[in-house]
Amino acid sequence: METRAPSFRETVIMTIETSDLETMNHRQFEGNPVDIHQLELFCKIADLKSFSRAAESFSLTQPTASGHIKNLEVEFGVRLFDRLGREVALTEAGKILYDSALRIIALCQEAQDAMQEFAGAGRGALRLGASSIPGDYLLPRVLGAFKKAYPETKISLKIEDSEVISRMVLEGAVELGIVGAKMDESRLMHEVFGTDELILVLPPDHAWAHQESVSVADLKTQPFLHREEGSGTRKTLERRLTLMDFDPGELNTVVELGSNEGIREAVKAGIGISILSKLAVQSDLDAGLLAQNSVEGVNLERELFLVRHKSRYRTPVCKRFQEFLREIL
Repeated sequence: METRAPSFRETVIMTIETSDLETMNHRQFEGNPVDIHQLELFCKIADLKSFSRAAESFSLTQPTASGHIKNLEVEFGVRLFDRLGREVALTEAGKILYDSALRIIALCQEAQDAMQEFAGAGRGALRLGASSIPGDYLLPRVLGAFKKAYPETKISLKIEDSEVISRMVLEGAVELGIVGAKMDESRLMHEVFGTDELILVLPPDHAWAHQESVSVADLKTQPFLHREEGSGTRKTLERRLTLMDFDPGELNTVVELGSNEGIREAVKAGIGISILSKLAVQSDLDAGLLAQNSVEGVNLERELFLVRHKSRYRTPVCKRFQEFLREIL
Protein backbone atom coordinates (compact mmCIF):
# COMPACT_ATOMS: atom_id res chain seq x y z
CA MET A 1 0.00 0.00 0.00
CA GLU A 2 1.42 3.40 -1.01
CA THR A 3 2.33 5.66 1.91
CA ARG A 4 0.85 9.18 1.76
CA ALA A 5 3.41 12.00 2.02
CA PRO A 6 2.77 14.29 5.04
CA SER A 7 1.10 17.62 4.29
CA PHE A 8 2.81 20.94 5.03
CA ARG A 9 0.84 21.31 8.26
CA GLU A 10 1.66 17.76 9.37
CA THR A 11 5.35 18.41 8.72
CA VAL A 12 5.24 21.58 10.81
CA ILE A 13 3.25 19.98 13.63
CA MET A 14 5.78 17.13 13.89
CA THR A 15 8.57 19.63 14.58
CA ILE A 16 7.12 21.12 17.76
CA GLU A 17 6.60 19.68 21.19
CA THR A 18 3.29 18.41 22.53
CA SER A 19 3.33 21.18 25.14
CA ASP A 20 3.42 23.75 22.33
CA LEU A 21 0.35 22.15 20.78
CA GLU A 22 -1.46 22.34 24.13
CA THR A 23 -0.53 26.02 24.37
CA MET A 24 -2.14 26.55 20.96
CA ASN A 25 -5.22 24.61 22.18
CA HIS A 26 -4.76 22.07 19.39
CA ARG A 27 -6.25 24.58 16.91
CA GLN A 28 -6.71 22.97 13.49
CA PHE A 29 -5.33 24.76 10.41
CA GLU A 30 -8.36 25.99 8.50
CA GLY A 31 -6.64 26.79 5.21
CA ASN A 32 -7.42 30.52 5.32
CA PRO A 33 -5.32 32.66 2.97
CA VAL A 34 -2.13 34.05 4.51
CA ASP A 35 -1.44 37.78 4.08
CA ILE A 36 1.73 38.35 2.00
CA HIS A 37 2.55 41.38 4.16
CA GLN A 38 2.50 39.20 7.27
CA LEU A 39 4.96 36.84 5.59
CA GLU A 40 7.23 39.78 4.69
CA LEU A 41 7.12 40.98 8.29
CA PHE A 42 7.78 37.43 9.54
CA CYS A 43 10.90 37.15 7.32
CA LYS A 44 12.15 40.58 8.39
CA ILE A 45 11.86 39.65 12.07
CA ALA A 46 13.74 36.40 11.36
CA ASP A 47 16.50 38.31 9.51
CA LEU A 48 16.90 41.04 12.16
CA LYS A 49 16.19 38.75 15.15
CA SER A 50 14.13 41.58 16.58
CA PHE A 51 10.44 42.49 16.65
CA SER A 52 11.14 46.16 17.38
CA ARG A 53 13.66 46.71 14.57
CA ALA A 54 11.48 44.84 12.06
CA ALA A 55 8.43 46.85 13.15
CA GLU A 56 10.37 50.09 12.70
CA SER A 57 11.43 49.11 9.16
CA PHE A 58 7.73 48.58 8.29
CA SER A 59 6.63 51.79 10.09
CA LEU A 60 4.63 49.72 12.57
CA THR A 61 4.45 49.75 16.35
CA GLN A 62 5.92 46.72 18.09
CA PRO A 63 2.50 45.61 19.47
CA THR A 64 1.09 45.74 15.93
CA ALA A 65 3.99 43.63 14.59
CA SER A 66 3.55 41.16 17.45
CA GLY A 67 -0.15 40.96 16.66
CA HIS A 68 0.53 40.08 13.02
CA ILE A 69 2.90 37.28 14.05
CA LYS A 70 0.41 36.05 16.64
CA ASN A 71 -2.19 35.84 13.86
CA LEU A 72 0.19 33.70 11.80
CA GLU A 73 0.91 31.45 14.78
CA VAL A 74 -2.81 31.02 15.47
CA GLU A 75 -3.52 30.40 11.79
CA PHE A 76 -0.90 27.64 11.50
CA GLY A 77 -1.35 26.35 15.03
CA VAL A 78 2.37 26.53 15.84
CA ARG A 79 4.80 28.85 17.60
CA LEU A 80 7.13 30.54 15.08
CA PHE A 81 9.62 32.33 17.36
CA ASP A 82 11.41 31.70 20.63
CA ARG A 83 11.98 34.82 22.71
CA LEU A 84 15.61 34.83 23.88
CA GLY A 85 16.08 37.97 25.94
CA ARG A 86 16.52 40.93 23.59
CA GLU A 87 16.61 38.69 20.52
CA VAL A 88 14.21 36.19 18.96
CA ALA A 89 15.04 33.01 17.06
CA LEU A 90 13.02 30.85 14.69
CA THR A 91 11.59 27.65 16.08
CA GLU A 92 11.89 24.51 13.96
CA ALA A 93 8.39 25.24 12.64
CA GLY A 94 9.43 28.82 11.93
CA LYS A 95 12.41 27.63 9.88
CA ILE A 96 10.12 25.56 7.68
CA LEU A 97 7.79 28.52 7.14
CA TYR A 98 10.73 30.89 6.50
CA ASP A 99 11.98 28.89 3.49
CA SER A 100 8.48 28.73 2.00
CA ALA A 101 7.80 32.40 2.73
CA LEU A 102 10.94 33.49 0.87
CA ARG A 103 9.78 31.61 -2.23
CA ILE A 104 6.25 33.03 -1.98
CA ILE A 105 7.52 36.61 -1.61
CA ALA A 106 9.92 36.16 -4.53
CA LEU A 107 7.13 34.75 -6.73
CA CYS A 108 4.83 37.66 -5.86
CA GLN A 109 7.61 40.10 -6.72
CA GLU A 110 8.16 38.33 -10.05
CA ALA A 111 4.47 38.70 -10.86
CA GLN A 112 4.50 42.37 -9.94
CA ASP A 113 7.61 43.08 -12.02
CA ALA A 114 6.19 41.18 -15.01
CA MET A 115 2.99 43.24 -14.87
CA GLN A 116 4.95 46.47 -14.58
CA GLU A 117 7.03 45.50 -17.60
CA PHE A 118 3.86 44.73 -19.59
CA ALA A 119 2.35 48.08 -18.58
CA GLY A 120 5.58 49.93 -19.42
CA ALA A 121 5.88 51.33 -15.90
CA GLY A 122 9.69 51.22 -15.94
CA ARG A 123 9.85 50.36 -12.27
CA GLY A 124 10.73 47.29 -10.25
CA ALA A 125 12.67 45.78 -7.36
CA LEU A 126 16.28 44.66 -7.74
CA ARG A 127 17.04 41.83 -5.32
CA LEU A 128 20.80 41.23 -5.24
CA GLY A 129 23.14 39.01 -3.26
CA ALA A 130 26.91 39.38 -3.17
CA SER A 131 29.91 37.80 -1.52
CA SER A 132 31.98 40.12 0.66
CA ILE A 133 34.56 41.38 -1.87
CA PRO A 134 32.17 42.53 -4.62
CA GLY A 135 29.52 43.43 -2.04
CA ASP A 136 31.78 45.63 0.06
CA TYR A 137 34.25 47.02 -2.47
CA LEU A 138 32.71 46.95 -5.99
CA LEU A 139 28.95 47.23 -5.75
CA PRO A 140 28.51 50.39 -3.62
CA ARG A 141 29.71 52.72 -6.39
CA VAL A 142 27.91 50.68 -9.08
CA LEU A 143 24.61 50.72 -7.19
CA GLY A 144 24.96 54.43 -6.55
CA ALA A 145 25.36 55.09 -10.27
CA PHE A 146 22.52 52.70 -11.15
CA LYS A 147 20.15 54.32 -8.65
CA LYS A 148 21.00 57.71 -10.13
CA ALA A 149 20.13 56.45 -13.61
CA TYR A 150 16.98 54.61 -12.45
CA PRO A 151 15.76 56.49 -9.33
CA GLU A 152 12.45 54.60 -9.11
CA THR A 153 14.17 51.22 -8.75
CA LYS A 154 13.99 49.69 -5.28
CA ILE A 155 17.30 47.95 -4.48
CA SER A 156 18.03 45.40 -1.76
CA LEU A 157 21.45 43.77 -1.26
CA LYS A 158 22.34 40.76 0.91
CA ILE A 159 26.04 40.16 1.66
CA GLU A 160 27.08 36.61 2.63
CA ASP A 161 29.80 34.21 1.51
CA SER A 162 29.73 32.86 -2.06
CA GLU A 163 28.13 29.55 -1.13
CA VAL A 164 25.26 31.16 0.79
CA ILE A 165 24.56 33.65 -2.01
CA SER A 166 24.46 30.85 -4.60
CA ARG A 167 21.94 28.97 -2.48
CA MET A 168 19.84 32.11 -2.13
CA VAL A 169 19.76 32.39 -5.93
CA LEU A 170 18.65 28.75 -6.12
CA GLU A 171 15.85 29.36 -3.60
CA GLY A 172 14.71 32.59 -5.24
CA ALA A 173 15.54 34.76 -2.22
CA VAL A 174 17.69 36.93 -4.52
CA GLU A 175 17.44 37.19 -8.29
CA LEU A 176 21.08 37.85 -9.12
CA GLY A 177 24.26 36.98 -7.25
CA ILE A 178 27.76 38.44 -7.57
CA VAL A 179 30.28 35.92 -6.21
CA GLY A 180 33.94 34.98 -6.19
CA ALA A 181 33.49 31.21 -6.57
CA LYS A 182 31.19 28.94 -8.59
CA MET A 183 28.84 26.43 -7.04
CA ASP A 184 28.74 23.10 -8.86
CA GLU A 185 25.01 23.23 -9.57
CA SER A 186 23.47 22.61 -13.00
CA ARG A 187 20.48 24.90 -12.34
CA LEU A 188 22.73 27.94 -12.00
CA MET A 189 24.13 30.05 -14.83
CA HIS A 190 27.50 31.79 -14.28
CA GLU A 191 28.85 34.72 -16.28
CA VAL A 192 32.36 36.15 -15.77
CA PHE A 193 32.18 39.93 -15.32
CA GLY A 194 35.55 40.80 -13.78
CA THR A 195 38.69 39.61 -12.00
CA ASP A 196 40.14 39.97 -8.53
CA GLU A 197 43.75 39.58 -7.34
CA LEU A 198 44.57 37.80 -4.09
CA ILE A 199 47.81 38.80 -2.35
CA LEU A 200 49.86 37.68 0.64
CA VAL A 201 49.17 40.23 3.39
CA LEU A 202 51.70 40.91 6.16
CA PRO A 203 52.33 43.30 9.03
CA PRO A 204 54.64 46.06 7.69
CA ASP A 205 57.48 45.03 10.03
CA HIS A 206 57.34 41.33 9.01
CA ALA A 207 60.60 39.91 7.62
CA TRP A 208 58.83 38.77 4.44
CA ALA A 209 57.72 42.33 3.69
CA HIS A 210 61.20 43.03 2.34
CA GLN A 211 61.61 39.80 0.32
CA GLU A 212 60.96 39.62 -3.40
CA SER A 213 58.60 36.65 -2.98
CA VAL A 214 57.76 33.73 -0.67
CA SER A 215 57.83 30.01 -1.46
CA VAL A 216 54.75 27.85 -1.03
CA ALA A 217 56.54 25.69 1.53
CA ASP A 218 57.31 28.76 3.66
CA LEU A 219 53.61 29.45 4.18
CA LYS A 220 53.25 26.65 6.73
CA THR A 221 55.96 28.18 8.94
CA GLN A 222 53.84 31.19 9.90
CA PRO A 223 50.59 31.57 11.86
CA PHE A 224 47.86 31.90 9.22
CA LEU A 225 44.50 33.69 9.34
CA HIS A 226 41.78 32.01 7.26
CA ARG A 227 38.40 33.11 5.94
CA GLU A 228 35.47 30.89 6.90
CA GLU A 229 34.35 27.77 5.02
CA GLY A 230 32.22 28.76 2.02
CA SER A 231 34.22 31.93 1.35
CA GLY A 232 35.17 32.40 -2.31
CA THR A 233 38.58 33.73 -1.23
CA ARG A 234 39.28 30.58 0.77
CA LYS A 235 38.05 28.25 -1.98
CA THR A 236 40.28 29.95 -4.55
CA LEU A 237 43.33 29.82 -2.28
CA GLU A 238 42.86 26.15 -1.36
CA ARG A 239 42.29 25.18 -5.00
CA ARG A 240 45.43 26.98 -6.20
CA LEU A 241 47.61 25.57 -3.40
CA THR A 242 46.37 22.06 -4.21
CA LEU A 243 47.45 22.56 -7.84
CA MET A 244 50.96 23.21 -6.47
CA ASP A 245 50.86 19.86 -4.59
CA PHE A 246 50.57 21.75 -1.31
CA ASP A 247 47.97 20.48 1.16
CA PRO A 248 46.03 23.50 2.50
CA GLY A 249 45.55 21.55 5.71
CA GLU A 250 49.27 22.05 6.40
CA LEU A 251 48.75 25.79 6.87
CA ASN A 252 49.26 26.76 10.51
CA THR A 253 45.75 28.20 10.86
CA VAL A 254 45.43 30.02 14.18
CA VAL A 255 42.14 31.85 13.57
CA GLU A 256 39.19 31.58 11.15
CA LEU A 257 37.25 34.80 10.67
CA GLY A 258 34.02 35.55 8.83
CA SER A 259 35.02 38.90 7.37
CA ASN A 260 37.86 40.55 5.49
CA GLU A 261 37.77 43.45 7.94
CA GLY A 262 38.42 41.11 10.85
CA ILE A 263 41.41 39.54 9.12
CA ARG A 264 42.82 42.96 8.14
CA GLU A 265 42.77 44.08 11.76
CA ALA A 266 44.22 40.77 13.01
CA VAL A 267 47.13 40.98 10.55
CA LYS A 268 47.79 44.59 11.57
CA ALA A 269 47.81 43.43 15.19
CA GLY A 270 50.56 40.91 14.35
CA ILE A 271 48.47 37.80 15.02
CA GLY A 272 49.45 36.20 11.71
CA ILE A 273 49.59 36.49 7.94
CA SER A 274 46.83 35.93 5.40
CA ILE A 275 45.91 35.90 1.72
CA LEU A 276 43.16 38.38 0.86
CA SER A 277 41.74 40.31 -2.05
CA LYS A 278 43.85 43.35 -2.88
CA LEU A 279 40.59 45.32 -3.11
CA ALA A 280 39.97 44.64 0.59
CA VAL A 281 43.34 45.94 1.79
CA GLN A 282 44.29 48.60 -0.76
CA SER A 283 43.66 51.51 1.63
CA ASP A 284 45.87 49.89 4.31
CA LEU A 285 48.62 49.22 1.75
CA ASP A 286 48.50 52.84 0.62
CA ALA A 287 48.71 54.03 4.23
CA GLY A 288 51.61 51.70 5.07
CA LEU A 289 49.56 49.84 7.67
CA LEU A 290 49.99 46.53 5.80
CA ALA A 291 52.58 45.08 3.45
CA GLN A 292 52.10 42.65 0.58
CA ASN A 293 54.05 39.95 -1.20
CA SER A 294 53.53 37.20 -3.77
CA VAL A 295 53.77 33.41 -3.50
CA GLU A 296 56.19 31.84 -5.99
CA GLY A 297 54.50 29.91 -8.77
CA VAL A 298 50.95 30.40 -7.47
CA ASN A 299 48.49 32.30 -9.66
CA LEU A 300 46.15 34.00 -7.22
CA GLU A 301 44.05 35.90 -9.73
CA ARG A 302 40.41 34.80 -9.75
CA GLU A 303 37.29 35.50 -11.74
CA LEU A 304 34.17 37.16 -10.35
CA PHE A 305 30.82 35.80 -11.50
CA LEU A 306 27.25 36.92 -12.00
CA VAL A 307 25.06 33.96 -11.04
CA ARG A 308 21.35 33.47 -11.69
CA HIS A 309 18.86 30.62 -11.93
CA LYS A 310 18.55 29.21 -15.45
CA SER A 311 14.81 28.63 -15.25
CA ARG A 312 13.54 31.59 -13.25
CA TYR A 313 11.92 34.61 -14.86
CA ARG A 314 14.42 37.46 -15.20
CA THR A 315 12.84 40.79 -14.32
CA PRO A 316 13.29 43.87 -16.51
CA VAL A 317 15.21 45.69 -13.80
CA CYS A 318 17.59 42.73 -13.46
CA LYS A 319 18.23 42.80 -17.21
CA ARG A 320 18.91 46.54 -17.04
CA PHE A 321 21.30 46.10 -14.13
CA GLN A 322 23.28 43.34 -15.87
CA GLU A 323 23.70 45.54 -18.94
CA PHE A 324 24.67 48.50 -16.74
CA LEU A 325 27.21 46.40 -14.83
CA ARG A 326 28.87 45.20 -18.05
CA GLU A 327 29.17 48.79 -19.30
CA ILE A 328 30.52 50.34 -16.11
CA LEU A 329 33.07 47.60 -15.37
